[in-house]
Amino acid sequence: MTSLHTTPVRRRRLGVAAAAAGLFATLLMAGPAAATPGPGDSAATRTEVSTRQEAEATAAIRSGEIPGVDEIVHSGNITHLTNVPKDALQGLNTDLAFQGKYAFAGNFDGFRIFDISNPKKPKTVAQVLCPGSQNDISVSGNLLFLSTDSSRSDNSCASTTQPATEKSSWEGMKVFDISDKRNPKYVAAVETACGSHTHTIIPERKNVYVYVSSYSPSETFPDCQPPHDGISIIKVPRQAPEKSRVVNFPVLFPDGGNPGGPTNPGVSKTTGCHDITVLPSKDLAAGACMGDGLLFSIKDPENPKIIDRVQDNVNFAFWHSATFNQRADKVVFTDELGGGGAATCNEAIGPKRGADGIYDIVGKGDHRKLVFRSYFKIDRPQADTEVCVAHNGSIIPVKGRDLMVQAWYQGGVSVWDFTDSSKPKEIGFFERGPVTTDEVTTAGSWSAYYYNGYIYSNDIEKGFDVLRIDDRRTDPAKRVRTDELNVQTQPDYFDR
Repeated sequence: MTSLHTTPVRRRRLGVAAAAAGLFATLLMAGPAAATPGPGDSAATRTEVSTRQEAEATAAIRSGEIPGVDEIVHSGNITHLTNVPKDALQGLNTDLAFQGKYAFAGNFDGFRIFDISNPKKPKTVAQVLCPGSQNDISVSGNLLFLSTDSSRSDNSCASTTQPATEKSSWEGMKVFDISDKRNPKYVAAVETACGSHTHTIIPERKNVYVYVSSYSPSETFPDCQPPHDGISIIKVPRQAPEKSRVVNFPVLFPDGGNPGGPTNPGVSKTTGCHDITVLPSKDLAAGACMGDGLLFSIKDPENPKIIDRVQDNVNFAFWHSATFNQRADKVVFTDELGGGGAATCNEAIGPKRGADGIYDIVGKGDHRKLVFRSYFKIDRPQADTEVCVAHNGSIIPVKGRDLMVQAWYQGGVSVWDFTDSSKPKEIGFFERGPVTTDEVTTAGSWSAYYYNGYIYSNDIEKGFDVLRIDDRRTDPAKRVRTDELNVQTQPDYFDR
């Protein structure tokens, strides 16, 4: 049997309840999580902590309760194969996509393409400078899609930051031709209301549909007016991407969505969606939409139809992302408490906030319902200087089991089992110690995904990590191969 920990089992949380109480109150009063500023807008998030918090973090490192600054620790079933630091693109690393022997890594300053034919030695194939946070990324055939959610002077890759209050400002989707991986070509741009924080593709033979998620409208923004209660749908002709256009803006919240505070204190008001995951083989989509979770049909991709909608006004602050299990009878929703800028993996916040919510899908057809079963949150202690919250992950394809790998910012990478929806458990992990002990700093794993036998993580500051997991529970996944992976467009691994 595989030994789980190479370091002492660290489960007791830091004794920082009093120190974190002020943070907890701040989070409860916070409004919707805003898009992280684009390049040139501001530096990465850094917030000073109290002398007491700094002393407690230092003491925890000395006692071995948490790793030292930048120290790498992991469970016995995880091997860290390599790290590729940032190079030409020095912005925050973001999402990942895969195609054949290539990995595509988003960065606030553009994107980077790796040749991962030898996962132990990834090679940089191209680095494309194209600023525009947060550069959420997807690929399909010869096309690459890039989200821009910071107000820019124009739609070019030479644009500069410009206030969203100016009508001439631009935000939206960019499309590149990647038929030559060493020389991607920018071929199309489509402006969308409130920009594109994230996007999700539905690939078809002739066209690619792009669901664009964005939020936080304002009366002062000419191109992002309230109510912003839906998503933009773009149709991209594969053979003529320059003809890409918005074909619909379906209203997902005819009642306006979750009102947020003060009606529901600590909950984000719904003004759009943060992220959508589709399962094309089942014509299903799950939407993580600020204050609401959605299940909807995409049988007609231009006209999605809501099946069910849920809220959690007790423990969820910001519905961030969603993941189906392979059988499409469960959805894991994540709560990005603190907007990815706060230390929430501590005793004061507890095990149910800034966590995953596991929902079973019960019933059939349009009568299906999302039924809450449990929460999952890493219980490895993190310092109050470490931004830590549930973030992007993917399923690990094993028949008969529901396994997932997931990023937790400075909480690292977690592999966990939710086969029993009511009793999820961590079965492996990889993490680095705090970046610093005197400031709360945004760092760590933004996205951690399983692709063709390996785990790939895009660390916000440290670069591109490759991990291998060797465990009897996950080993069957090593035999599963796919030609392309955009995690928000989940493949059916076993029905092909």
